[in-house]
Amino acid sequence: MIPCAFLRIFQPLESYPEEERAHWERYILAGGARRTPARVYREESSHGRGVTGLLAAAEGEEAEIRLVDGRYYVCPWRTRIRILASILSFRESAPEDVAEAFVPEAEVRRAARELASLKRREPSAVPSMLQSPWHVPIRWFVLVDEDERHLVQDGSGGFRLYYWTDIKVARRRGERALQVLRRSDLAPVAKLVRDLVQWVGAFSRECMVELDYASVAPLFTWDELDNDHSGQEVQGAISAIGRRGAMKEAAELYQAVAGRWAEARSRELLN
Repeated sequence: MIPCAFLRIFQPLESYPEEERAHWERYILAGGARRTPARVYREESSHGRGVTGLLAAAEGEEAEIRLVDGRYYVCPWRTRIRILASILSFRESAPEDVAEAFVPEAEVRRAARELASLKRREPSAVPSMLQSPWHVPIRWFVLVDEDERHLVQDGSGGFRLYYWTDIKVARRRGERALQVLRRSDLAPVAKLVRDLVQWVGAFSRECMVELDYASVAPLFTWDELDNDHSGQEVQGAISAIGRRGAMKEAAELYQAVAGRWAEARSRELLN
């Protein structure tokens, strides 16, 4: 398994429509995500000979569940939507020859048509989580700050680092960062933050945001995790960009975060 970090949007259980709420209530009572010894998969790509296929679990929709202060929050996996969106994202970001080898243009067109069809039937069908292999994208820290940071021991004896914050607060931070970046010499970076703000803005104001290091956390020692204050440093960098004559301070704070993730990114390239 490739180590991955996640940015998730959790919606309160009681805020789901009645039929969907009943589904998640049964899911919670059943103990959450099913752990079957041998999963059954369906093919998500009608690929031709020599082209890598894309598979998704066929057991039905699952979700991440959080119980916070006596209240259940649900983040559906929405696997099919995420796979289709990832096909388009991979095709846009990978070098053309690599992209064509794994995801031919015909597959991209098929994925785009199916994703558009799903969104026409259900306009609110937006992926509830973003996934990043080997590292946490620096732009994700735009949404969080130090007082929302949690470093805890997980059930396997390792450690988990995550941030948990109100979506309204996260959205305000993202919009503020976007305004600051647009007024600075870093305007090209603003597009990435804009896409993130638009994604967060698609969800209800009742939701919560979780930035979870997940399986990326074991790449670091306890001391490295304990000294990781990326959220605070990114917020400090944004504030410094907005102050006259403070670009050097902003650069130092940003480099502290970028340097922290350089080794993790190098593992991604090696793999």
